[in-house]
Amino acid sequence: MTERKPPGVDFESWVDRQIRAAETRGEFERLPGAGKPLPADMDATYDELWWIKRKMAREGFSVLPPALALRKEVEDALPAALAAPSERIARKIITEINDKIREMMFKPPPGPPLGKKPYDVEDVVRQWRESRAGQ
Repeated sequence: MTERKPPGVDFESWVDRQIRAAETRGEFERLPGAGKPLPADMDATYDELWWIKRKMAREGFSVLPPALALRKEVEDALPAALAAPSERIARKIITEINDKIREMMFKPPPGPPLGKKPYDVEDVVRQWRESRAGQ
């Protein structure tokens, strides 16, 4: 409960006294975010969906057009296949991504084009074997 400003006391000293009293009561200890830097987006223009975007970023969730999401998946598939523990798993990774690529090529969703073509499974398996032979 805050006390009212008494008459004849200038505003700044009254505010200072309120802050000092709150400090002595320990009201500033354990405030959430105390001692941490301000968020980097503090100087950004106001966005009505700020809380949704922040929650999505915090939870690692993003919304991309289907073609862009698949493009990212396609780019990640080759390194995943080359790092696979077995040839069978490498083939499976490339075959599954090729199926997705072909499906999108034949039924393109609205938005940007995929811009990727299916991998040559035998070429990827050859690369996988060569990387194992050098070990």
